[in-house]
Amino acid sequence: QVQLVESGGGLVQAGGSLRLTCAASGRTFTTLSMGWFRQAPGKDREFVATQRWSRGTTYYLTYADSVKGRFTISRDSTKNTLWLQMNSLRPEDTAVYYCATLNSDLTPEHWGQGTQVTVSS
Repeated sequence: QVQLVESGGGLVQAGGSLRLTCAASGRTFTTLSMGWFRQAPGKDREFVATQRWSRGTTYYLTYADSVKGRFTISRDSTKNTLWLQMNSLRPEDTAVYYCATLNSDLTPEHWGQGTQVTVSS
């Protein structure tokens, strides 16, 4: 059974930075495709960034247009850990952020419990 636990959220001023962490267990982490998603109050959950495993040694990265150039998804497979580095944060980035494992078609399979990020103006 896959377990995902997010941490690192909090309150930050606009222009600040946060790094979210997702600790994974229960599956072989190296070949897992994973992603970050977020859900703002009153809105649907949306894609933020994905790291897709490709046979061999390559991870393909994709980002939502709203976070390109500001957010970076990365992982340390030796620690079964996925990160989301968020820079130049904006009030519209305020949301609960979730990490997820992804199916081969990049649809989310397993979710963490989420971590709240609040950006004040």
